[in-house]
Amino acid sequence: MASENIKKLSQENFKETTQSGVTLVDFYADWCGPCRMLAPVLDQVAEGVRGKALVAKMDIDQAMQVTSELQITSVPTLILFKEGKEVKRIVGLRDADFITDFVLSSC
Repeated sequence: MASENIKKLSQENFKETTQSGVTLVDFYADWCGPCRMLAPVLDQVAEGVRGKALVAKMDIDQAMQVTSELQITSVPTLILFKEGKEVKRIVGLRDADFITDFVLSSC
């Protein structure tokens, strides 16, 4: 579940949220074990990038159109957006330091 530092995205607010600045979006599913393991890591990342980037989550089962457009085939998938464009992505688990560096490298 998203913490207070992580914005919950839907198909309706996805484009608006990612169109400006740097946004890291975690594409996840409630049934995905590694996704649940990643949740506390993303809380740490959100703290580490506060003021520089937004961290958000999108449930792939609730956003099939966006998921399809972005060709998400595995979860968790982390995609970094800058000014609405995909910059890079990670598939699978990583630690907080790796993900924080991943995000800050595009700020």
